[in-house]
Amino acid sequence: MKSFRFLHAADLHLDTPFSGMSGVPDRLRIFLRDSTFAAFERLIRLAIAEAVDFIVLAGDIYDAADSSLRAQLRLREGWDKLGRHGIPVYLIRGNHDPLGSRRLRLELPPHVTEFGGQAESRVAVRRSDGAPVAVVSGISYITPSVTENLALRFRRDEAEANSSQLYRIALLHANVDGQEGHDAYAPCSLRELKESGYDYWALGHIHKRQILSENPWVVYPGNIQGRSLKETGPKGCYIVDVHENGQASLAFHRLDQVLWREIAVPIDGLTSEEAWKDRVEEALEAVREAEAARISVVRLTFTGRGPLHTLLQSGQEAAELLQELRRRESRLLEEGGLGIAQENAPFAAADGSAEVGSGGTADDATGSAPGKTLNDAARNHGMTATDAAGDLAARAPLSGVVWPAGFKVETSLEMDRLGLLEEDSFLGELLRLGERAEREPGLLQDLTGSALAPLAENRTLRRLLKELAPEERLGLLRRAEELAWALLAEDETAGGRGAS
Repeated sequence: MKSFRFLHAADLHLDTPFSGMSGVPDRLRIFLRDSTFAAFERLIRLAIAEAVDFIVLAGDIYDAADSSLRAQLRLREGWDKLGRHGIPVYLIRGNHDPLGSRRLRLELPPHVTEFGGQAESRVAVRRSDGAPVAVVSGISYITPSVTENLALRFRRDEAEANSSQLYRIALLHANVDGQEGHDAYAPCSLRELKESGYDYWALGHIHKRQILSENPWVVYPGNIQGRSLKETGPKGCYIVDVHENGQASLAFHRLDQVLWREIAVPIDGLTSEEAWKDRVEEALEAVREAEAARISVVRLTFTGRGPLHTLLQSGQEAAELLQELRRRESRLLEEGGLGIAQENAPFAAADGSAEVGSGGTADDATGSAPGKTLNDAARNHGMTATDAAGDLAARAPLSGVVWPAGFKVETSLEMDRLGLLEEDSFLGELLRLGERAEREPGLLQDLTGSALAPLAENRTLRRLLKELAPEERLGLLRRAEELAWALLAEDETAGGRGAS
């Protein structure tokens, strides 16, 4: 088998509309709106810099079936740039951009292959000598809601054809083993994929980066750019090196311009409001330092136990702090961010990667490359200094901004939970019931369902309550326990017996 290299990405969701975020300055809003395009442009530059032989894209290229002309034109610009470097693209359509969607369709260039509604195969070649190296198979969605197991359409005999010479890659947009939080489109099992005869399943649909199997490879690269606080953490793609012995090495490369992140700020050990504010500042500055080359959009979650619980319960102090933090970040926006696009600034563009050797994976790259200058990075990654500067300059004005999108209060008073669990009291019984509910999903459903029944009379609330995940229901139960404890503590204090 001949060695070669390819790039695997999915779920580009180009031109995703951003909504639901209040208080965001126009400059930041525009940057968020264009972040999927920026990530796609970085994908193109990465493919060129890493000299991949071809690219595979596993569905949801566009965010909507009636994709905007702007999205199509930006996509075509990327295709044209890849074409000038001789890099082919193999792609499928997903539930967001099915083949049957009504939109103006721009003609695809010759080096871009879009698989149709039936499983098809193409032979991919190595760019350096034109030698055949892989059979790439794929199938696109025809309609948005596909409930058929499309994995069964990939024929084993086709996968095994020329198996001694060519690597077998399958593109599939699907939910493997019914992962929660995503529609069960094209449902299939990991066992079915592993028994299919393919060497590498290039998956899409699930936005969380996951490697489900290494023999054969079954890989979700996640989406290339987070779009909300439901899509936290680094986002990007995989560069896959296939070696002469048929083994593969994967390296994750960050492409995201905006990092969405949840930050836990514990109140344990704090006794003053000033100490609490200092801890919040420390948490935000840690993010700013770690992600100096990007924008970070964060939600603060106040956790832990302590006397500050009473202060935070109303939400007023946290809301006031949030406004002050936003005022500060708005000023940083106006002043031009951290200005990391200077010649001596760390380069964290296309080389935000991690690598390991043959047969292994590299994950959780930080996306930074200390010690590299702009010229060094351009030279090491096959870019001109102008291209590298353009990448940095595009986001430099907003680099280092840490925008607080909101907060959650999940604190509680200091409570001897173990002792209370042994008490023959109302609170002890409530806590024991909560412990049982955590172990018994049916009981948890019944308890929260009966408590929330009055809200279910509203049609909208009824729909939202039906969508509550088990961990959300458990959170509500824990809040009820904390409230009961707080109310009983207040009663005891009022009666002169103390709260503990």
